[in-house]
Formats: sequence, structure tokens, C-alpha cells
Amino acid sequence: MAVDRPAPGEELNTGAETPAREAASVILLRDTAGGPEVLLVQRNPASRFMGGAWVFPGGAMREDDGDPSATGARELEEEAGIALGPDHELVPFSRWITPAQVKIRFDTWFFVARAPEGAEAKPDDEECVDARWLRPAAALDEFRRDELTLVFPTIKHLEQLARFESVADAMETARARDVRPVQPRVVLDGDAARVLMPGEPGYED
Repeated sequence: MAVDRPAPGEELNTGAETPAREAASVILLRDTAGGPEVLLVQRNPASRFMGGAWVFPGGAMREDDGDPSATGARELEEEAGIALGPDHELVPFSRWITPAQVKIRFDTWFFVARAPEGAEAKPDDEECVDARWLRPAAALDEFRRDELTLVFPTIKHLEQLARFESVADAMETARARDVRPVQPRVVLDGDAARVLMPGEPGYED
């Protein structure tokens, strides 16, 4: 599966631009002897949107959430069965907006957090059917061997996470970041669609 292709279920929009819904995801990390591992959950293969893909736990904001970090914590508990205490630190890591050329769109905050001691993931078996702890580089290797279905934002985040030597390293880096929105763009090349990041050739065309 090509890294620069739209995700499964991401239908291109030929009409008016769809407003992006506010959302949040949690990049939950834990230290191991081999380096940090991240929690990925598998979306239900029957789902029309990103069915079967392995993603960070997350979802759309609700009116009673209050803020994106609360959304992320709620979604983590609902999808993976891991509860974070009220004082558990969630640090903004990035903010991604789905390309304007796609029908289903989200404006998503990604937060990094340290996994609670001994936390075990238990997928809800509705939205998510499986869960795995993986080193980011290992997840990318499985993706390249077509053994793991990943979507574009997850891939790009895993590439960044693979550089960290510890959870503390990831958290410290996130705290120092000036998080600004990133909005990829889908461009058509004949019958094929590609995803471009800001600054890449063709993005401004």
C-alpha cells in the first residue's frame, strides 16, 4: 500500500467543501527495553470509514467534552478500555485537518500521553476490534510488508515517533512544540489520487 494514497473509505468530494468536525486522538506511549511502544487500535473492518485500519484511539468531540484533551481521554477509554486520571498529562503533539478534497473531514488534535502503569488495552469490539502495542518503526515495517493497514496521518506520526528514545523524550519534545494546523492536499493525477504535505512540490498548484 502506497504511503501517499488516500485512506480506505476516504471518498473524494466533487461538490462544496465539507466542514471539518472537531476531533482528538491520543498517542499513548510506554517505555520498553527495545524503545517506546505506541498503542494502536484496529477499526472495525465493517466500518465504511477507514475500516480495518490501525489508528491511534480517538474520535469526534461531543458538546459535553469541554475541550479536545477531554475528547481524547474519553475516546481512549471507550475504544481501548484505558482510563486516564483527571490529572494525567496529555500534551498537544500536532493538529491535522483532513484535506478539503475529501468528503468526511476532521480537525484533529493529537496528544501524547504516558500509559498508566500496567495498562492493558481492551477494544470495545464495536468501533475497534483489536489493539496492539508496537514500536513505531516495527509498525511501519509491517505496513511496508502489507501486514498492517495504516492511514496517511498515522504513518506520518509514526515516522516522527520512531525518532524518540523514550516516552520522556517524546513528551519533552511535545511540550516545546508550537502546534500549528497541518492540512494535506489530495491531487488527482489521471485516475489516481495522491496526498501531498504542505511544502511538497505540487501542493500549491
